[in-house]
Amino acid sequence: MFREFFPQQGFEFYEYDQLGSYYSDQPKDSSLWTTERFVEEVEQVRKAIGADSGNFYILGNSWGGILAMEYALKYQANLKGLLVSNMMASCPDYGKYAQEVLAKQMDPVVLREIKALEAAGEFSNPRYMELLIPNFYHEHICRMPDWPDGLNRSMKHANGEIYTMMQGPSEFGIGGRLANWDVKGRLKELTIPTLMIGGKYDTMDPKAMEEQSKLVQHGRYLYCPEGSHLAMYDDQQVYMKGVIQFIHDVDEGKF
Repeated sequence: MFREFFPQQGFEFYEYDQLGSYYSDQPKDSSLWTTERFVEEVEQVRKAIGADSGNFYILGNSWGGILAMEYALKYQANLKGLLVSNMMASCPDYGKYAQEVLAKQMDPVVLREIKALEAAGEFSNPRYMELLIPNFYHEHICRMPDWPDGLNRSMKHANGEIYTMMQGPSEFGIGGRLANWDVKGRLKELTIPTLMIGGKYDTMDPKAMEEQSKLVQHGRYLYCPEGSHLAMYDDQQVYMKGVIQFIHDVDEGKF
């Protein structure tokens, strides 16, 4: 999707397949799936493309936002700017928002059935996703009536084993190895220009995203009033305008 916008701005950009995803190798060693190892994978990519603090931005959405924050906290000296798209800095807060805010917006009958399936551990029951896709995913993940090709392809090639290990069985809350992940208290360490992006209908609390933009030392907040978790699709013009403006402002020393 970014290829429709970035080349017109003269931005060179890279999207890579993480180990275990899409066309990359698919190892079965569960010890590989840690944020620390994924951070080092980003660093390998940076070195491979010859990027440095004079030109290197990271834009991470959702899990990519976790990875972007973790990378910046270790390697911000290698970055020119950071863009965290639709990801809160605290997974416990994300889980609380899902249960105390988003769940209450759902049809109570549907919610009861979802909760019953979860209590029984029937996450692989087709009925589970049959309920979540129209009642949660289409409300809070991507609100377009027909999901774009890029999203459909990524869903098709998703590694369910790693996803469940890290995130839990669905986007409806958080579980797995990331359940207690929280770097909110460390955001003050980030000195590089940082853009935090939130959407009205996101799975992430947009107010938390705004707060994060104030916790970093040089932050900006981009709000997408029609956006969900994938606001680059369902609020595309607002999202891309804000992202492009941020990069130009940093490049021109206006930030």
